[in-house]
Amino acid sequence: MAVISISRELASYGEEIAHELAKLNQYTIIDKAYIEAALSEIGIDTAKQERYDEKNPGFWASLSQQRDEYLHFLTQAMYEIALKNNCIIIGRGAFAILKGIPNLISIRIGASKSVRVERVHKEQNIDSRHALQIIESNDHERAGFHKYFFSVDWHDPSEYDMTLTTDRFDPSHAAAAIEAFRRSFIGEAQEKEATSKLQDLLLGSKIVTEITYKRKIPIHFLEAAVEHGVVVLHGVANTHAAVDSAVAAANLVPGVKQVESAVQLVQEFTVVP
Repeated sequence: MAVISISRELASYGEEIAHELAKLNQYTIIDKAYIEAALSEIGIDTAKQERYDEKNPGFWASLSQQRDEYLHFLTQAMYEIALKNNCIIIGRGAFAILKGIPNLISIRIGASKSVRVERVHKEQNIDSRHALQIIESNDHERAGFHKYFFSVDWHDPSEYDMTLTTDRFDPSHAAAAIEAFRRSFIGEAQEKEATSKLQDLLLGSKIVTEITYKRKIPIHFLEAAVEHGVVVLHGVANTHAAVDSAVAAANLVPGVKQVESAVQLVQEFTVVP
């Protein structure tokens, strides 16, 4: 089966298509409420979620430690969701976070601006000028979110497996097209490969959580590369003690078979805030 990510413009029927698609394949819808619950369970408070959720964080906010923490745990939540398989993830950068996962199908849903303005005008009972302002503001926020968190152009069709423009299509027809593509593209081989890759990625994320966020061991720019339970830690540290503590902490994470350190030791290393 597959993991389907849907990136959508406001008033392009993205959410409606996701729900129609779920009727066809019985997949679980992963929407804002689902992601918020997953992040809350991890420990990301509501205020932090609202600050960053599909928003352009601005220059200073994009450099903050809270931004890094939000991105780390959003990514970890996405790995856990994708491992469950058979799901449709709406927005939240899923196509960028899960890029390279063999059973991922990334879809972009859009529509011409004039059609979107007309839809917002009717749905919200507002004039066309106000509807255009809402659309342009929403586009700006979502494009900024993807640029700052994932360094991708949200508008670029080459980032997706399929793009659909819904000027002429209703949600049910668009969902049928996506489902036909899924059936022809994803098989057992992709699903098996995806499971193995996601397990390694999730384990690496949990190791970073243990070292950086739980134990607060000072390894800067920490990454944990995992292959079938064998871990290589990368980053920069000031002391041998910090490296030894990080290796010991990684060994305690369930699923870890072996830990090696490729952490660079730099004396008097400081991070400029």
